[in-house]
Amino acid sequence: MTSPTHHVVAIGNAIVDILAQAEDSFIEEIGVAKGSMQLMFSPEEADSLYARMGPGREVSGGSAANTVAGIAALGGKCAFIGQVADDQLGTVFAHDIRAAGVDFATAVRPGQPTTARCLIFVTPDGQRTMNTFLGASQFLPAAALDEELIAGGAILYLEGYLWDPEEPRAAMRKAIDIARANGRKVAFTLSDVFCISRHGQDFRKLIEDGLIDILFANESELLALCEHADFESAVAHIHGKVPLLVVTRSEQGAMALQGSERVEVPAEPIAKLVDTTGAGDMFAAGFLFGQAQGRGLEESLRLGAICAAEIIQHYGARAEADLKKLAAESTNRSAG
Repeated sequence: MTSPTHHVVAIGNAIVDILAQAEDSFIEEIGVAKGSMQLMFSPEEADSLYARMGPGREVSGGSAANTVAGIAALGGKCAFIGQVADDQLGTVFAHDIRAAGVDFATAVRPGQPTTARCLIFVTPDGQRTMNTFLGASQFLPAAALDEELIAGGAILYLEGYLWDPEEPRAAMRKAIDIARANGRKVAFTLSDVFCISRHGQDFRKLIEDGLIDILFANESELLALCEHADFESAVAHIHGKVPLLVVTRSEQGAMALQGSERVEVPAEPIAKLVDTTGAGDMFAAGFLFGQAQGRGLEESLRLGAICAAEIIQHYGARAEADLKKLAAESTNRSAG
């Protein structure tokens, strides 16, 4: 096995996030579950909801893209594979992710549909409710994969959100085969409870077949995947089926389970909760960066908690503070 060229290579939805503040009453009015992610199935539906948004800001997003942007901010070398269209939002996405220090070279897709967008409504309590039009991202073909790039990534990171459409699902299965054939690790994030309700059987089979080395979930997603009502029974159910389980538990911190080793860390203290958009993505960034550097579970969990704490104290899913500095300060406190 050759030395990796990248710490992490991620495959995910290439989405431009549009964020705006909203009251709880608005979330009820549009008839969606607060804190969830809903799919929109036509550009007309997306346009209609966009017209009802208050003043917003645009930034390239998507779960896995957010994660590799976080890893790059920590000093890691990473790449992203995702499909955009040949349009203005596609240009915005490509510019933003490259400017973040992430290698991105997936060819644009001509014609319709447009580049994916996610309309994110942030309520006063910091919860984000996402309404996503997948657009071009759901047409990522296996032919678009850079096999040499995937073979050279220490960790292949896949997002569950991209499992919905058929073409990217086939592409991710092929990527898993490439990574495993080259002795690389495969990490998978469950993404969302509703995603599990649609594809839980597939996700369970990936785990049962031993294709996932690192599984990321929040507490609700773990319960849904294992079909248990109790956290500890869910952990016991999956223990032994996946080499490394990582679970975030909001204000209760996070847990990692690897063989007989179980480590828990508390959530990092924050001044104020502003917006939870990207919290799980940034936690994964910190944890994966730690793992790619050969750090232990506790230090990797702490890096994840630091990144998540930074992101929830401002709007948007990309870091505004110096993550390298925050990580170094935490390491120094631990050493002291």
